[in-house]
Amino acid sequence: MKLYKYNIFVFVLAFYALSLTAYAQKRKVKLEVIASTEKQWTGIAVSKNERIFVNFPKWSDNVPVSVAEIINGKAVAFPADQSIFVAVQAVVIDAKNRLWVVDTRNPQFQGVMDEGPVLYQFNLENNSKEKAYGFPKGVFQPNSYFNDVRIDTKNEVAYLTDSGNGALIVLDLKSGKSKRVLDHHSSTESEVDYLICNDIKWENTVHSDGIALTPNGKYLYYVALTGHTLYRIPTSALIDASLSDKMLARKVEKVATIPATDGMMFDQKGNLWLGGLEDNSINLLKKDGSVHKVIKDKIIRWADSFSKGKNGSIYFTTAQIHLPENQRKKYQVLKLSK
Repeated sequence: MKLYKYNIFVFVLAFYALSLTAYAQKRKVKLEVIASTEKQWTGIAVSKNERIFVNFPKWSDNVPVSVAEIINGKAVAFPADQSIFVAVQAVVIDAKNRLWVVDTRNPQFQGVMDEGPVLYQFNLENNSKEKAYGFPKGVFQPNSYFNDVRIDTKNEVAYLTDSGNGALIVLDLKSGKSKRVLDHHSSTESEVDYLICNDIKWENTVHSDGIALTPNGKYLYYVALTGHTLYRIPTSALIDASLSDKMLARKVEKVATIPATDGMMFDQKGNLWLGGLEDNSINLLKKDGSVHKVIKDKIIRWADSFSKGKNGSIYFTTAQIHLPENQRKKYQVLKLSK
């Protein structure tokens, strides 16, 4: 009887191993570590010539730099003078190869400093800061946490999420004027107050967080971090000054139920890349509305932000936000390619 049970156990293990191998062969994806650090990072941005930038959020007193470029696997301060930054949450590179940096000005979630959040623009040809956009009170609120940004280069508009007090922020890059929209709308609010990530209960309430702009710029997609409902709204509505808040709310559409994700990003084919916070995975929402698990691996410990590289490769950071500090390993930049 014992021998029979042992044979069954061996058979199950062998079948499981073969299933994983078949899964990997079917997906034909390669996952490699590009950089590692002992300090927690969140955002990532990859330029057209494959320069990689990351940021370290001010969630503790132990932050080495705010923004860095990965050079030979090491994080090097960018720019060298970091004095302009206070509490950076995201870095993004737009279609014009400009680097954008979101400074929440809300260190350790203690409340937004009086001068408010700042969005910086850097020229990567000469590595210089070109512009700094501020936001007036009312557009930001005392507990705001401007989280992520996408740049509409056709209309020169920036769209940001406020995950501290659920809302979207629309910034006209030409005039510098900004507005707060969908403030506390159901689509920008958290759906739950916890997530179960690999049997670990992570208790938190985080409102509108992940944000993505379609390749043609017609729609802005967004999702609460503690939630599973993906929404979208036409960018034409967001920039239409004649629409009231109620009229704008009617333009919001539910898209799909998705795995809990932090950041997200469209590729040039119109597929939406998503994390999988609950099971260490990376997922893909296809244009037909179906969700596909691209890869699941224990090394993917809270995929935070995404950026596109050459030849269809996808870069993302691991932030390990759900793990107690004594269970965390090195934070990594991972590259997913075929």
